[in-house]
Amino acid sequence: MAPPTAKPDGVNSDGDASGLHVLIAEDNVDSAESQAHLVRLFGHRVEVAFDGQTALELADATHPEVLLLDIGLPGLSGYEVAAQLKDRHGQKKPSIIAVTGYGREEDRRLATEAGIHLHLLKPVDPEMLRAILQRFQAVIAEAGSR
Repeated sequence: MAPPTAKPDGVNSDGDASGLHVLIAEDNVDSAESQAHLVRLFGHRVEVAFDGQTALELADATHPEVLLLDIGLPGLSGYEVAAQLKDRHGQKKPSIIAVTGYGREEDRRLATEAGIHLHLLKPVDPEMLRAILQRFQAVIAEAGSR
């Protein structure tokens, strides 16, 4: 049985819409659901895509503030998703954080070229992810107040 292609979730577990809008693009369903649960516990709204094309479509349609992006996605790779978002949305694209097993220097270079802001290797420490999302939220809030 194939995994579903996307799972929208409009609010976090408390029903609070004040956190970030985060899109998680991860083809491993268990990993995606674990990340989504963790990010919801941090107070953010979450959507999940299990392939590159769906991630791109959801990003275009819902305009998340942050995209947690696996590189090794079926269909469009994470590099392709990031590059297309950069081409389509320029500076208005989401902040993109690669969450991947691809850790060679070449992988990091390709991520930067595609427009990925931060490159994290799996498994990501939950407290580090919380701190990163808090920092992104503060930067986005500061930019919005200008």
